[in-house]
Amino acid sequence: MPSNDGLLAVARSFRVLVIGGSYGGLSAALNLWDLSRGRLPRFNYAYDGPAPAHRIPIQTTIVDERDGYYHLIGTPKSLACEKLAAESWTRFQDIPALKSPDFKIIQGSVSSVDCATKVAHILDTATNSTITESYDYLIVASGLRRGYPTVPRSLRRDDYLEEARKHTENVRNARGVVVIGGGAVGVEMAAELKMLEPQQKVTLIHSRDRLLSSEPLPDDFAERAYSILQQGGVAVILGQRVMDTTAVDVEGDQRMWRLTLGDGRQITTGHVLSAISRCIPTSTYLPPQTLNEDGYVKVQPSRLQFSADIPNAEHHYAVGDLAAWPGIKRCGGAMHMGHYAAMNIHQQMMAECSGGKPTLKTLNPFPAVIGLALGTKAVSYTPDEGTKHGEELLASLFGEDMGNSNSPVML
Repeated sequence: MPSNDGLLAVARSFRVLVIGGSYGGLSAALNLWDLSRGRLPRFNYAYDGPAPAHRIPIQTTIVDERDGYYHLIGTPKSLACEKLAAESWTRFQDIPALKSPDFKIIQGSVSSVDCATKVAHILDTATNSTITESYDYLIVASGLRRGYPTVPRSLRRDDYLEEARKHTENVRNARGVVVIGGGAVGVEMAAELKMLEPQQKVTLIHSRDRLLSSEPLPDDFAERAYSILQQGGVAVILGQRVMDTTAVDVEGDQRMWRLTLGDGRQITTGHVLSAISRCIPTSTYLPPQTLNEDGYVKVQPSRLQFSADIPNAEHHYAVGDLAAWPGIKRCGGAMHMGHYAAMNIHQQMMAECSGGKPTLKTLNPFPAVIGLALGTKAVSYTPDEGTKHGEELLASLFGEDMGNSNSPVML
């Protein structure tokens, strides 16, 4: 029977549990919400049909350790810019779509998941108690655990703003800053610090002979990033590992550090930032048989459903960094995976209601794609366009707020 909005009603409702309220989790939750309300998904470039004709009642629960969505892309800049910091953390209660009664937010962490009974056990931070949450579909999107300053330590927005303020103050008042690690985070961090604090001496140290050495990217991309850093005034030291970091006594209250490099050189600086962060999957709450040897969730090669031989595997999805999926782990890729999971779950729900067979989307492996914000310029690589760089590229990729306002999860 048609509802007041002209959509056909289905015979049952569904409960969806999303573990992780970042790019992948919110993309899955909000795209699925769009589809359930008879709308085109906000990532509609991969949706090749008309808007759904049925309204499906869905109650979605999102569990996250933080009290809001944190724009991880902006970290290298937002931790040193109080204005951007304030824009980079949005409490879940302030995201327009999540104000719907169709969503419930739990700040906390999941301790275990029973795939057979479809029940998750959650430590609720607000009440400091363990609660159980039943679901029909589970979307695992809790990502990887990364160290500071790759991500902030704080779990609440107010604490984060104070953390960013102290970080900015420490960088501004230091007698020199050294960033250790020339991966994507370290390269962006060094460039942004030098742009925001041009009077500050910023040095980037990387143990390999080229920047971005762990990513499957061409040499000309790494060379362009190196060139932009140097043009921006960042001193770059390649091929040297920091062997020792020792506090140095100086007059006054300001602390200094002496870094000893592999070739015996010593560098004295006022502030040290490590951009070497071992990423640890947050998958300990899942059954061991669902994980590979590194702790990533094994998924079907194309559909993102759990591939392990467990009960109800077809009702369990993994998206984003936690999924065992090839390619560079990117926020855009996580949102893309969340979109595909939403479309497939919607198809399964419709099939359950109609007795038909779902038409599931298949996700192809991601090509090597990356974009970096390096001060006043950006550098990007795609297989089709190769390496590009420039100020106009920075504006088109990141806008005024490191791309936060253009993120579909914020609409």
